Amino acid sequence: MSEFKVLMPKMGESVQEATITKWFVKEGDEVKEDDLLFEIATEKVDSEIPSPVDGKIIKIYFETEAVVPVGDIVALIQLEGEEGEPTPRNDVPDENIETDKNQSVETMKQQHAESSRFYSPLVRSIAKKENISFTELDTIEGSGVNGRVQKKDLLLFIESKKKPENFVEKAKAVFSQPKVSVSIGSDDQIIEMDRVRKLIAEHMVHSVQTAPHVTSVVEADVTNLVLWRNKVKDDFQKRYNEKLTFMPVFVEAVAIALREYPLVNASVDGDKIILRNKVNIGIAVAKPDGNLVVPVISDADKKNLVGLTSSLNDLANRARINKLMPDEISGGTFSITNFGSFRNLIGTPIINQPQVAILATGSIEKKPAVIETITGDAIVVRHKMFLSLSYDHRIVDGALGGAFLRRIADILEEFDINRKL
Repeated sequence: MSEFKVLMPKMGESVQEATITKWFVKEGDEVKEDDLLFEIATEKVDSEIPSPVDGKIIKIYFETEAVVPVGDIVALIQLEGEEGEPTPRNDVPDENIETDKNQSVETMKQQHAESSRFYSPLVRSIAKKENISFTELDTIEGSGVNGRVQKKDLLLFIESKKKPENFVEKAKAVFSQPKVSVSIGSDDQIIEMDRVRKLIAEHMVHSVQTAPHVTSVVEADVTNLVLWRNKVKDDFQKRYNEKLTFMPVFVEAVAIALREYPLVNASVDGDKIILRNKVNIGIAVAKPDGNLVVPVISDADKKNLVGLTSSLNDLANRARINKLMPDEISGGTFSITNFGSFRNLIGTPIINQPQVAILATGSIEKKPAVIETITGDAIVVRHKMFLSLSYDHRIVDGALGGAFLRRIADILEEFDINRKL
């Protein structure tokens, strides 16, 4: 009987390790191809890892909460009726990594010997870069669940070594979420935030504390766009096997405007402005569990409407079932959130750091409007929607933010009703 080595999969170019958060199997269990083996978490995304082969679990090398480098052996599966080790499928690493299993076990033992506390991959990476030892890490008071050290705790510790003693207390006042005394009644229900919701909460608070938010609003007449979509959506579905929504057109308009207004496609690093060369647009997607994820359409300005539709539908569908790769939710330079999907007219979204602006699209509604005709003004029914742009007032002022938003509205209003597929 031959054995198949299940390796920690490569979850993207920027991810070097992952934390095992759950095992679906135990030693001795029989598994079929595509049965779930374990769940992993990185600082960007959670993923469930399926079995690439049929067989029996004969060895599990890591317990839950273990941080495992990419390419390390996680488990061994005994194959039945196979003479040799099969070729891994695409959802496991295709690199021919020769990792000694005993070395992986020793590495895990060494990590536990160095510290009895759990540190996330990001915290460990920052500590290594800054030459912070495990002994020093163990002295840091963590603000996370059960005293877990988070990124902000480590950054405060690093800065405290460089600056006067009163810096720590000042910094804590800036980075810490305000504590509010909450009374709890006997009929109230307490729900613990899950890991993703905590990350979202921290990210949103950090964004508001980092960037002074300003929001501008315009109303756009999208009648031509609505009539065009109603006319071509069935043919589009038959020709490309893709459902055509309004969002790909919104992405197209934003991509055009970002090229014309590069300062909105930027980030702030201290007193430096970084103009992004790529136009990578993130689209906020609500998951069934109530959490939010923002998959990114890379090089959106280089895709046609069919390509944008295909990319958007694929990313949104996989986002809802936790099948996104970490690189597919990183690298965004601008974001769009669709309040209209919940029949909301308008909203003031929070910027997705380190970006400097985010667009909210409202619900499209029929409204009476006054238009000019050759015989005078007339009241007619038009399809209208609100577009709201929140932007970082450190580098985007009202003139730039207003002009950029107006340009998006103009592109939508001037949509060619006779546009060919």
